[in-house]
Amino acid sequence: MTLPSTDTIITYPSAETRSQGVVIHVEPLPDGRSAVLLDRTAAHPVDTAWPDQPADRAALHTEHGRLEIIDLVTGGIHEDRLHLGADLPVRTGTEGWVFVVAHIIDGAAPGEGSTVRVEVDAEYRAALSAGHTACHLAALALDAALANQWTKPAPVDALGNPAFDSLAIRSSRIGPYQSDDVYRLGKSLRRKGFPATGFNDLERITEEVNGRLATWIAGGGAVRIAAPSPGLSGRRSWKCRLPEGDVSIPCGGTHVSDLAELGAVTITLDPVAVQGATEITMRTTAGRSHR
Repeated sequence: MTLPSTDTIITYPSAETRSQGVVIHVEPLPDGRSAVLLDRTAAHPVDTAWPDQPADRAALHTEHGRLEIIDLVTGGIHEDRLHLGADLPVRTGTEGWVFVVAHIIDGAAPGEGSTVRVEVDAEYRAALSAGHTACHLAALALDAALANQWTKPAPVDALGNPAFDSLAIRSSRIGPYQSDDVYRLGKSLRRKGFPATGFNDLERITEEVNGRLATWIAGGGAVRIAAPSPGLSGRRSWKCRLPEGDVSIPCGGTHVSDLAELGAVTITLDPVAVQGATEITMRTTAGRSHR
């Protein structure tokens, strides 16, 4: 079969952990493994451009038995060539490309045209979803706690506060029931209006963020992913109801369905001096990680 001409249909935005799909293409890899492309999948891949949420743990069930999925990566097809993972030179959604979920397996691949079942490790997915939702909440709460530090007008976040998180973020990593976000405080951020003294009172900032998070979690609030189109390259948004109003943030990950599922959510802030700047690591922890 030829390479697919349309995006993989993804069902994980609606929290599905099982799906059935047709094998459209099998790409042999140089290391002896294979990349299996399906017409639809419930498995969430890692996005190479912004790899904040790890790939799901999952397996393919074929007529010959169970195949462990070693990795799940985003792939792109252009001019009849498949680019996988780190070899993908463009962002998902780039015009003129087809974007697919590649299920990486080791062993005999299912035949093209066959029907297979995808089963995702639901417990691991739930842990990552909690970590990702808590990460968004913590970013909004941190923005609010730092709002009065800015000396110049700045772009705002989904709650209307100066968007420290998006302006200062260097990296973000989601884990089971937690996340680590690293912010860089350097000359670029100071030119935008955030002063070098912005994190001088770490204790106050931490207490304010944790207090706001406690209020939000106690009140609960519906969470969902808005996905106007079912294809992998469709623009998706995280939507959440907070006491201050409904918020929407572009996001391609997975999430809980209600804030009440998280238990307590707390953060710690850890500053480290680096060359020419300070880096602040915010670790966010959802209460269930302690169970």
